[in-house]
Amino acid sequence: MTSTDVSTAAEDSGPGGYAAARLSLLQQEARPGPSRRKALSALTDDWLNGLFTAAAGGLRGVALVAVGGYGRGELSPRSDLDLLLLHDGSAPAADIARLADRIWYPVWDLGLDLDHSVRTLGEARRTAADDLKAQLGLLDARHLAGDLGTTAALRTTVLADWRNQAPKRLPHLRELCDERAERAGELQYLLEPDLKEARGGLRDATALRAVAASWLADAPREGLDDARRRLLDVRDALHLTTGRSTDRLALQEQDQVAAALGLLDADTLLRQVYESARTLSYAADVTWREVGRVLRSRSVRPRLRAMLPGKPPVDRSPLAEGVVEQDGEVGLARAARPERDPVLPLRAAAAAAQAGLPLSLHTVRRLAATTRPLPTPWPAEARDQLVTLLGAGRSTVPVWEALEAEGLITRLLPDWERVRCRPQRNAVHTWTVDRHLVETAVRAASLTRRVSRPDLLLVAALLHDIGKGWPGDHSVAGEIITRDVAGRLGFDRHDTAVLATLVRHHLLLVETATRRDLDDPATVRSVADAVGSQTTLELLHALTEADALATGPAAWSAWRDSLVTDLVGRVGAVLAGEEPEEPAVPAPTAEQERLAVEAYRTRGPVLALHARAETLNRDGAEDGADDAADGADTGQEPLGVELVLALPARPAQGARESYAMGVLPAVAGVLALHRLTVRTAELSGVSLPRGLDGAPRSAPAAAADDPAGVLLLNWRVAAEYGSLPQAARLRADLVRALDGSLDIRTRLAERDAAYPRRRGITAPPPRVRVAPAASHHATVIEVRAQDAPGLLHRIGQALEGDGLRVRSAHVSTLGANAVDAFYVTDAGGRPLGEEEAARVAKGVEEALGG
Repeated sequence: MTSTDVSTAAEDSGPGGYAAARLSLLQQEARPGPSRRKALSALTDDWLNGLFTAAAGGLRGVALVAVGGYGRGELSPRSDLDLLLLHDGSAPAADIARLADRIWYPVWDLGLDLDHSVRTLGEARRTAADDLKAQLGLLDARHLAGDLGTTAALRTTVLADWRNQAPKRLPHLRELCDERAERAGELQYLLEPDLKEARGGLRDATALRAVAASWLADAPREGLDDARRRLLDVRDALHLTTGRSTDRLALQEQDQVAAALGLLDADTLLRQVYESARTLSYAADVTWREVGRVLRSRSVRPRLRAMLPGKPPVDRSPLAEGVVEQDGEVGLARAARPERDPVLPLRAAAAAAQAGLPLSLHTVRRLAATTRPLPTPWPAEARDQLVTLLGAGRSTVPVWEALEAEGLITRLLPDWERVRCRPQRNAVHTWTVDRHLVETAVRAASLTRRVSRPDLLLVAALLHDIGKGWPGDHSVAGEIITRDVAGRLGFDRHDTAVLATLVRHHLLLVETATRRDLDDPATVRSVADAVGSQTTLELLHALTEADALATGPAAWSAWRDSLVTDLVGRVGAVLAGEEPEEPAVPAPTAEQERLAVEAYRTRGPVLALHARAETLNRDGAEDGADDAADGADTGQEPLGVELVLALPARPAQGARESYAMGVLPAVAGVLALHRLTVRTAELSGVSLPRGLDGAPRSAPAAAADDPAGVLLLNWRVAAEYGSLPQAARLRADLVRALDGSLDIRTRLAERDAAYPRRRGITAPPPRVRVAPAASHHATVIEVRAQDAPGLLHRIGQALEGDGLRVRSAHVSTLGANAVDAFYVTDAGGRPLGEEEAARVAKGVEEALGG
C-alpha cells in the first residue's frame, strides 16, 4: 500500500480508518527513515484536516496548526501531536471550544499523546514572549487546515518577534541548553543515551535551527542534516521496538534497534549515534561561539565608532609562526601557507591549546583542505608540537575535537580511525575509547613533573588503548601498533621500545598491586622483569594513575594509589640491585595480641572495627592516617574499614573441630549480610605467650596446627551504603556462622528476592584461572565474575570444599566486575600441583555458574 493509498483510506473511513492505515504504514518492512516520517505526517495531516473540516462548519478566521516536531514533519511512531487551534477572536468562544473538542477527543480516543492549545494571534505572541520553549515550537508552525491567512500571520509575526528579540533571548536559550546537558549528559559518550535531551541530541538540533532563524549566526551545515536524520531514524526504530514513546536508548533494546535499522550489532548502532552527536555538539560549540562574538561586537562597535573615525582596526596577536589570535579565536596569519607547511596544523593546534583558545572553524577547514601530509618519519618539530598539544591539559580537548571534526586526526594518526567513537561496554568507563585516550593525556599532563621523559608519558597516554580497535588482547595489539606509530612519529629505537613496553604493560601495576601478594618475592621480581628500568617504571607509574583517573571515579582511590606506590617502591629496589627478601612473618601488634588472648580465653571469636582515612599530598603519597570514621571534614579520603578478627584454633566444646577450615566463606557471608564489601583479606596465626597456655612465645605460627594458637584475620572492608554495623551484632552473626546455626546462603537469597536488582545487560559467565608463576609459596587462583552480594562467600565455600587453605585474598571491584585473587595451599601448606590446581579452578568456575 502506497502512502497515497493510505491517505485515501484514512479520509474515506474516518478515525478508525486512520488507525488501520497508520498501523499498516508502521508495519511495512521499509526501515525507519525520512520517507516513513513524511508519509506518517502526511497521513496524520489528512486525517486532522478531515476532522477540522467536518467540525468547523462556517467558522472563519480559524486554523489548525502543527507546531514543534510535528510542525517540522518529524513524526515518529510514538511522537506527541503538537497542535494549536488558532483563531482571530471573531468567532464565539463556545463555537471555538466545540470545534476544539471535536478535534481533540478523536485523537485521545485513539490513544495518541496530544499537546494542544487554543489561542488568538495576540495570545500566541504573549505566550511566546513569556515562554521560550513555546516560542521555539511556534518557529516551526505549519498549516494543517482552515484559514491559511491566519497561519501565515502567525508565522510572519512569530519570526519577526524572534529576530527582534534574538539578542536577548539567545543567551537564555544557551543557558537552557547548558542546563539540559548538565542534567542529561553528553550523548556521544553515554551507554544508555537520551537521544533527545542529551548534549548533541535532537533538542540541540532544534536549538541550532532557532539560531539560524534569528539571522544572527548560522551553524556549520556540513553533515548536520545527516546527523539529525540518523538520530531520528534511531528514535523511530526505538519507538517501534519498545512500543513506547521513549527517547532513552536502553542497553536491552540496542540489539533490536540495530536490527531494525539493518546494522551489524549494538556497537555499530552506538558508534553511529556517537558520530551524529559529535557532529551536532561541534556545530553547537561553533554556533554559540559565533553568537557570542556577534553580540559582543554589537555592544562594542557603537562605542568604537563614536571614538574612532573610519573602520575600527582588527586586533591580531601572533601566537606562533603562521598562527595568530583574533577576536578570541586562533587563526592563520595572512602570510601563512598551509600548502607549503605540513607542520602548520599541529603548530596551530598546540598554540591554541597552550593559549586556552578555540581554533576558528574557517582555520580548521582551510588546514584540512590545503595542508600536505607529513613525511615519514615526522620532522622533529611536528613531534614536538604534538607533545606540546597533549601537554596543554584540559584545553587540549576542544582543540582535539575541532581537528577531529574535520578529519585531521585520522590523517595524522591513521590508526585512530579504529578507536574513534568506539563504545566501551563497561560501567567503569566514562568515555568512548578515543575520548578516554585524550582524557588520559590530559591527566598525564599534570604528572609530567614527576618523570624524566614527559614526552614519552604523553604519547604513551594517547596510545595506551589504541589496540582496542583490534581483536584479541588490546595490550598485545597496542604494543604492535605503538611500535609502528612511534617509528612514524620519528622516535628512535630506544624510545620506541619504551613506548611499546608502556602500552603493553599499562595495566600491570594496578592489577598486580590489587590482586597479588606484594610480600611474595616472585610478585615483585615478575614486575621488575617486565618493566626493565627505573625510567620505564616511573613512566609506568604516572601512566597508571593517569589512565585510572581518566577511566572514571570507580577506577582510582587512595587505597589503590597506596598499593601501587608500595609496589613501585619494591620494584624500584629490585631494579636498583637489591634482592627481594623472603617475607618475614610480621609480629602481631599490641591490639592483635590483645584480641588473640581474649579469643583464647573465651574460646570464641573476638573482633575490632576501625574506620580509617588517609590524606594524600600533592604527589599522591600518604601524608598521615587517622582512626576517624569519616575523613570528609578534614580533607581526608576514606579508605574503608579495618576488621581484625581473632579465632581460637580449638573452639569451645561442642563446636566444629577447627575454625581454620571454613573461616573465609563464613566471614565473607556475614559481611555480605551486613552489606560490607571486602577489599583485602589476610589470614595468619599466632602462638600465645607463656603463662597463658604453657607454650613459649614464638614467631607467628599456623594456628590451625597449634592447639594453643589463634587464627588472626586482618581484612579491609567498606560499607556499600549507610553506616557501619555494630560490632556486637557482627560478632553474634559470626559466632552463629562459625558454629553452623546461621544459614548464610538462604539469608542472602531471601534478601536478593526482597530487593531484586534492576534488569540490565546479560553478564558474561565467570572465568577462573590459575595464574602462572605468580608465587613460590602458594597457588594463585584468579576469579573474574559479575560482582554480587555473597560472591566471596561462594568462592570461599568452593575453595575450602576441596580441602584447601586460603592464605590471603586480594579483592578488586571495578564497576560491576569483581577480579579476585586467592593464594591457596593444600592442607600441608604446599602449593598445588598443576593438575590439581586446574581441577580446583574448574570446580570454582562451575560453582559460580560458569
